[in-house]
Amino acid sequence: MKYVILIHSNPQPWGHPTGDYLAEFQALPQAEQDRISGDFERLLTEMQEKGELLGGEALGSPDAAQLYRWDAGRAVAGDGPYSEAKEHLAGFFLIDVEDHARAEEIAAVFAGPGETVELRPTMWPGGDDR
Repeated sequence: MKYVILIHSNPQPWGHPTGDYLAEFQALPQAEQDRISGDFERLLTEMQEKGELLGGEALGSPDAAQLYRWDAGRAVAGDGPYSEAKEHLAGFFLIDVEDHARAEEIAAVFAGPGETVELRPTMWPGGDDR
C-alpha cells in the first residue's frame, strides 16, 4: 500500500530540518531534541532497509512557490504556496508499506513539535483508493 507523508510547517526563517527552526522544538530540552531526531533517523534507516521508503524531498522556501489557478479559460500564476494558510508544505515522503497500521506508525514518528503531518493514501498504482 502506497502512502504519501506530507510535512506541513512554518519555520521562520525557512530551513531544514524544519524542527530545528521551530520554537516548539527549540524549547525542548536538548536530550528530548536528540531523542526525537534519533528516532527519526532510525526510522529512515529502517524504512530504507525494508524497501518502504520510495523517495522524498525537502521543499524550498514557500516564498519561491507559485499557485496556478484556472481563470477565464487559462491558467494564471499567483503567489503561493497556499491561499490563506500559515503552514506550508515543507516536504514529502513516498512510502510503500504492508498495511495502514504500519503507515500510521511511520507518520507518528514524522510528527514533530510545531509541525503537522498528513498521511494520505495514493490512488494508484498499489495505493489504497478508499
